[in-house]
Amino acid sequence: MPADANAAGDIFGGWVMAQMDLSCGIRAAERARGRVVTAAVKEMAFAKPVKIGDTLCVYTHIEHVGRTSITLKVEAWAQRYLSDLMERVTHADFVMVALDTSGKPTPVPPEPKG
Repeated sequence: MPADANAAGDIFGGWVMAQMDLSCGIRAAERARGRVVTAAVKEMAFAKPVKIGDTLCVYTHIEHVGRTSITLKVEAWAQRYLSDLMERVTHADFVMVALDTSGKPTPVPPEPKG
């Protein structure tokens, strides 16, 4: 939307990063079966702009599960307005940490068998 863009119609990188963080938080919370927080974002660079009217698509993949952390590879793609063209605009690794009810790091439970 225009409120999320600069005068040239490019969406702010911080807004794109926030959508990526939300996506990682959802996926990591599912895997941790509980609350998670973002601990780190590794090397994010914007290859192409997202323009007003584009649809932002965010894809996550769990790369590694540690004792209390989950590392996800995340990519953001723009489907260009009124087009089938999809372009990758940025990617990064997000590290999420599982927290217990008191806000302290807690072990990520094993994956269910099945």
